[in-house]
Amino acid sequence: MGKLNLLVVDDEPGIRSGIKRILESFSVSYPFMDEDFDFEVLEAETGEEAIELLDNYLFDIVLLDNKLPGIQGIEVLEYINKQAIDVIVVMITSYASLDIAVKATKSGAYDFVPKPFTPKELRSCLENIAKQLFLRRMTQKMQVEGKQIRFQFLSVLSHELKSPINAVEGYLKLMQDKRNGDLMDDYKDMIDRSLTRINEMRSLILDLLDFTKIESGKKTRNIKPVYLCEIAGRCMDLVQPLCIQKDIDIHLNCNDKVSFKADVQEMEIIFNNLLSNAVKYNNQGGRIDINLTRESGDTIVSVTDTGIGMERSDIEKLFEDFVRIKSEQTKHISGTGLGLSIVKKIADLYGASILVDSEPGKGSTFTIRFPEN
Repeated sequence: MGKLNLLVVDDEPGIRSGIKRILESFSVSYPFMDEDFDFEVLEAETGEEAIELLDNYLFDIVLLDNKLPGIQGIEVLEYINKQAIDVIVVMITSYASLDIAVKATKSGAYDFVPKPFTPKELRSCLENIAKQLFLRRMTQKMQVEGKQIRFQFLSVLSHELKSPINAVEGYLKLMQDKRNGDLMDDYKDMIDRSLTRINEMRSLILDLLDFTKIESGKKTRNIKPVYLCEIAGRCMDLVQPLCIQKDIDIHLNCNDKVSFKADVQEMEIIFNNLLSNAVKYNNQGGRIDINLTRESGDTIVSVTDTGIGMERSDIEKLFEDFVRIKSEQTKHISGTGLGLSIVKKIADLYGASILVDSEPGKGSTFTIRFPEN
């Protein structure tokens, strides 16, 4: 059985002992894991004590109360970020301090658990974290362990696909039995939901395939002169049906001679991910502009949308594996948390830089600058 080292930072002895009791006999298990995870728990009652433990021990998870004697929990979080300590932080806070918890999540905390929390709420939070940690470790090992890791990755894929497949199957059976009547219009909602689920599955499969190819270094690259206007145009055609559904205008501004040496598939992956996000996070009746230019020998790709935008603190986390920005506006938008991570990995292959300019409620611009090659 695997161990996850967990640090509880709270000045209330009852909270610390309660968490210990909840986790004593608790373990996390998923079908795709080759072993269960249980928890080794250490305690700290002050922020100073927590920092000392973080400096001397390796932890996977920190449950961090904000209101502490001495330095506050948010300051401990800042220390973790400044020292680049590889640990997942979950804030523990009272309902009266939820604004602080939300601020903390924007500053790098993975999640927050409001007091008083039930054992079920705490276990549910830790189950999600354990899955995240497992996936992260697995991708790090992919280059080293070959077949077994690929098998586990496929197990993750099958597990994540099971729920949407079951949903689509259920809708089809209801339609087969004509439960809602004999007219097609009676089943419009079921058809729409099924198509949404199918799109989610397709995105997951494509993202995981791209991710594994790049991470493993096994992707065969065919570097040659490519014309980005042609590639961008093909990718525009793919998102056009989604643009029509949301009444989004999409425009391509480029010079036909904008070209440089690259792998066509890699450029398609970049455009597909950027345009897909520009549609998903856009507003009804919005606009997308794709600009392709040359400057001082560099090739510049820019995608601008008029969507929901994001906070500056969220931009720093955008390109991490399996990370999705959580907000009231994004909770109903599906995604794998891999698209922009893949874009960043490909950009790194070319020594390219990525700049994100975004404002909540006004939209975002993603700019990739490829150096002359």
